[in-house]
Parts: sequence; C-alpha cells; structure tokens
Amino acid sequence: MIPLGDSVPRRRFPWVTYTLIAINVLVFLIELSYGPHVTKLFYRYGVVPARLAQWRQDPTVLLTLITSQFLHGGWYHIIGNMIYLWIFGDNVEDQMGHGRYLVFYLLSGIIAALVQSAMMPSQMQVPLIGASGAISGVLGAYMLFFPAGRVFLGIPLFLFLYIIDVPAVVALGYWFISQYLNGLLALASGAFQYGGVAWWAHVGGFVAGLVLGPVFREHRPRYYFVFDYDRMRSGK
Repeated sequence: MIPLGDSVPRRRFPWVTYTLIAINVLVFLIELSYGPHVTKLFYRYGVVPARLAQWRQDPTVLLTLITSQFLHGGWYHIIGNMIYLWIFGDNVEDQMGHGRYLVFYLLSGIIAALVQSAMMPSQMQVPLIGASGAISGVLGAYMLFFPAGRVFLGIPLFLFLYIIDVPAVVALGYWFISQYLNGLLALASGAFQYGGVAWWAHVGGFVAGLVLGPVFREHRPRYYFVFDYDRMRSGK
C-alpha cells in the first residue's frame, strides 16, 4: 500500500517539514557523487552500534545519532521516507509548533536508533542510516492526534492503482503491526544485512511518537470560531 494523502487540514505552513525534506534530498544527491565509495560515508556518519557503545572514549560518536537520520541507501529508501514525511509531517508540525516539532523529530530518530542497536546486538558493525526512525515517530504522533483522519492509500493491482481511504488508526495501526512482526522475525533469524530494513528502529520510533506526542503538542484549541453577535441577536 502506498500513502497518497490525507484529509486533515493544517493551519500554518510546515516549513520545518519541507526543510527536512530538502536537506534529506540534498544529502542524498551528495551521496550519489561518492559513487562506490559511499559506504565509507555510511560508516563515518551512520550509527554503528559497536562504535556507539564506546562513546565515553569518543563522545563525538554521539553526533551520528543525528547525522545518520539524513543518510539514505538508495532511491527507493529516500523516496519512500520522503512521501511519508510529506503526507504526515505537516499535520504533526501544525499541532506542535515549528521548534517543538523539530526537537520531537530528531529525538524520535535518536530513540529509534538506540532501540535498533539494543534489539539487534548481532549487527554491531552494521551502520544504521535513514530518516525512517524519526518519521516513524511522526506516524505515531499522527495516529494519536488524528485517529479518525482519513488516509488515502494506493493499492497496486496488476496494471491498475486502486485508491481507498481508511481511518488513520487503521492505516498506521496496520503499518505498526507489520513492522513489529517483521522485527520479531528478524530477531529470531538475525536477518539484518547491509541494506536491510531496521524494523526495530521503526517500532521504537513509532512508540516514541505515541509517548512524546502529547508532551510536545501545543496546548491550545485546534479550531477557532468567530461569532457574529449582530446576526445572533437578530436571529438570522
């Protein structure tokens, strides 16, 4: 299933979401210039659990918890992530405000990387890259804020693309369950090779979004009403 859009309106321009998308795309274009040497870039700026565990000897390695969120392993990786961020990020930013949303996004990505590192210790030398952990946090917050919001999904079937709309709690709940089950399979088999999917980063990021969403949400009315007192008095 491919997310195509949602029905939730926003009140303000999501400049943080669009800036994050622009930075991710720019970094990916820089990656392409490295050609076959891009692996060195992943090991330098991605989260390598074995190196992260030695952070007391080299505190600068903690920066990879941020830099890794802007690296991607291929066209499919970045396009998929940016579609999700484009569709769901604006509404979460709208609810949190720009500054809070940015902190929430990066923090979700950090938690996602730590969860993946803890759950897959057998992959201590594999660099973890991608924005999907942070975006998973966005998805968790979105489902919490707008459970009844309609999400439009495209379902490829043969040569056709069927479009359906379902409540966010159904679409994103299904997504989370699929990530969790795949994570269990990966845990059982140790199946996480270079270029694979970091299922537990998705699970960790999503749970972080559910927990941190209410903390970072602005506590103010979502809708504003303007009353026409003259019209009310006249009964029209």
